[in-house]
Amino acid sequence: MKTGGVSFWWDEIGLPAARPGLTGNTAVDVCIIGAGYTGLWAAWYLAAADPTLRILIVEREFAGFGASGRNGGWLTGGFAWSHARYGAGAAALVAAMGGSVAEILRVVRAEGIDADIFETDELTVATNPAQWARLQADAKARSAKGEADRITLIENAALARRLHIPGALGAVVVSGVARVQPAKLVRGLAQAVERRGVRIAEGTAVTGFAPGQVITTQGRVTARIILRCTEGFTATLPGHRRDLLPLNSAQIVTAPLRPEVWDKIGWQGHEIVGDFAHSYFYAQRTAAGRIALGARGVPHRYASGIDHDGRPDPVTVAHLRHLLARHFPAAAGAEIAHAWCGVLGVPRDWCAGVGFDPATGIGHAGGYVGVGVSTANLAGRTLADLALGRDTPLARLPWVNRKVRHWEPEPLRWLGVRGMYAAYALADRFEARGGGPSRLAQAANWLAGR
Repeated sequence: MKTGGVSFWWDEIGLPAARPGLTGNTAVDVCIIGAGYTGLWAAWYLAAADPTLRILIVEREFAGFGASGRNGGWLTGGFAWSHARYGAGAAALVAAMGGSVAEILRVVRAEGIDADIFETDELTVATNPAQWARLQADAKARSAKGEADRITLIENAALARRLHIPGALGAVVVSGVARVQPAKLVRGLAQAVERRGVRIAEGTAVTGFAPGQVITTQGRVTARIILRCTEGFTATLPGHRRDLLPLNSAQIVTAPLRPEVWDKIGWQGHEIVGDFAHSYFYAQRTAAGRIALGARGVPHRYASGIDHDGRPDPVTVAHLRHLLARHFPAAAGAEIAHAWCGVLGVPRDWCAGVGFDPATGIGHAGGYVGVGVSTANLAGRTLADLALGRDTPLARLPWVNRKVRHWEPEPLRWLGVRGMYAAYALADRFEARGGGPSRLAQAANWLAGR
């Protein structure tokens, strides 16, 4: 089994050839910090709207090095946070987010990007009575807040016709989603923006920025518009350590499974699959017939430290193996080909946001809490409208310019996040033994501000 090395997704297609970095000072119209999904989408829409713009993306590693090339490949158009926190405009945000899947598919087809995209459903499975009760309540709430046309609740008999998970009581089915190979998507998107005249400078670390200028290890960039699109790596920028908490997630992927194993599992619809545990898992059936499965690893490193080699610890890998055997017992003996991890960005209120200050020309987006594949597209479109001064429905969405307080200083945030996930683990064990919905998990949510 290979561990680390960015991700299986990049190993499958090979790391990209290095793009040149900056070689001195330069001046552009727009400088984007970070060449992940958000920065690339923002660049694509800016270039499409105004081909005369000089757009530069500066990236410390390479395009897609972070979560964009490591994630679970869920293209959902959904939320990992509460709609209610966005107030009266939440319905508009739900609608805009729901449309992001179709928009991504439109651009991918137009640009000829091959990313193993398979249009399918999302299955969120309940495996005990407490999960089933919470799942039904969540489905009802989501339906009441604008998602009724894409949500269906099914019981175990209907679920078993799609997928065999031991102990499953039922699932929520969300339509209009897709499975994707994340590294193929980010590679294709980077190539697409370059075809539109955008320059990506790799190996160029940002050491600071202010209105009108970005300071890098390779030179100074002068720009009237600066967009920070660093998501889980935001804490590495001077002055931004407490803006977004870098939360770790880890994955394993099996070797390709034999047809007789798939006959026992089902999963012929290639749905993206997760459960409704508090410390949930997420999985996909890959185009090559593997199972890629992920969950939280070591949730947070002290002082928002980031592990750059993507190497999960042995306890996390053992936990992922256990989840694979628990939910897909026919694959319990499968070879694990690769294990890796990475960070995602979490704001203090666990709600994603986009911001732009016309006075300074500085904008930002992030805090996707693990559903960034589709959210980054909407964020990139919104940033483009804001940067261009357009008064559009996207520019008026309630996640624009929200004020969110910073995370607590250390050691409080380390203790808080570690404590929250320890409480979730205890709550899951309690519920798995037949207990009702855990009050411990409810308390952990309240204390964490989720």
